[in-house]
Amino acid sequence: MTFTWLENGHVASPAGWRASTLACGIRYVGRDDLALVVSKRPCASAALFTTNLVKAAPVVYDQALIKRNPHGLQALVVSSGNANACTGADGDAAVVSMARATEQALDLPEDAAFVMSTGVIGMPMPVEKITRSIAEAARNLDAAYGPKAAQAIMTTDTRPKQCAVRIDLPSGAQVHIGGTAKGSGMIHPNMATMLGVITSDTVIMPAALDAALRYAVDRSFHCISVDGDTSTNDTLLAMANGVAETPVIDDITSPDGQAFLAGLTAVCQYLAKEVVRDGEGANRFVTIHVREAASDADAHRAAMAIARSPLVKTALFGADPNWGRILCATGYSEAQFDPHQVVLHLNGIKVIEGGLPIDFNEQIAHQAIDQPEVTIEAALGAGNGSATAWTCDFSYEYVRINAEYRT
Repeated sequence: MTFTWLENGHVASPAGWRASTLACGIRYVGRDDLALVVSKRPCASAALFTTNLVKAAPVVYDQALIKRNPHGLQALVVSSGNANACTGADGDAAVVSMARATEQALDLPEDAAFVMSTGVIGMPMPVEKITRSIAEAARNLDAAYGPKAAQAIMTTDTRPKQCAVRIDLPSGAQVHIGGTAKGSGMIHPNMATMLGVITSDTVIMPAALDAALRYAVDRSFHCISVDGDTSTNDTLLAMANGVAETPVIDDITSPDGQAFLAGLTAVCQYLAKEVVRDGEGANRFVTIHVREAASDADAHRAAMAIARSPLVKTALFGADPNWGRILCATGYSEAQFDPHQVVLHLNGIKVIEGGLPIDFNEQIAHQAIDQPEVTIEAALGAGNGSATAWTCDFSYEYVRINAEYRT
């Protein structure tokens, strides 16, 4: 392994990164709801965004920003409690005001600040309150405040999600990757619903960083589902400031590129799984392995169909070994296989062989999946393709949280 997990690692763990938070009162009372994450140098940057046609104002702004300035981003401002989505021209103006306020407070050039927002859709942004708070937060930046940033960006999350790794490059140098994400509901790719930021001190070109991020996300955030809903605000930003002053990575197939890629994928997978573990009202963390598919793409289709099925997820909440729902979801996934070849296990108990139910003890199977962590293994008998997805159960609490989200 080329990387080592840092104890209590966070988004400001890599060299040259600082953070700050503040309570603006955007929607929440008695907690910080604004975060700044700032680099001492301009960064190579890459980002992925929601594929929802209804895009929040920050997403529209950031998509254009990352195209015109992938070498010069230096700061991120995140506000929590208001999505700034479906807010028209006023929402567009609010994003620009937040970006300019951040740049001015940090004495940065224009187009150096990336903006993220999360929360309720369709509400006006209290932009004056936010811009005043940005100026105050900018005076209190410190690397030690990385964990506070992870808390400030939460909405219905019950806990912060953060980590960092040290990577030993084959060239002999060491670099670091840190990250944080928020997400608990409206979680489903493409691009998995959430906000996330990845920081690094690596010297890497934007094109190589973009390729690495896409690879890592295809094996992490694109493999999770809480409820099948993709939101208006999905954004994952990666920034590398080069403070480590290592040889430049301009090709992820190089030895250093592969080491960086392994660390980045590990960080993304950790954060993605933490989002699922914190799914709204979730009681069970579910890993779905599909193998013997006609292709990796087919395996992914099958795994994600199982992951997003409300019937599978409610059965899991009740610890009901209802294998028929799993087989049904696999069948409508558009993966190509012969149903008579399927073998299915639930937490190690075989329930289907040759596409037919076998004689298993229902009570033992119920006890086996009445656990905090459940594994579903489906062998399709169609080839060598494989994929893994992560999801959680659907509980009464999920309904309560989302029934009362605005009221």
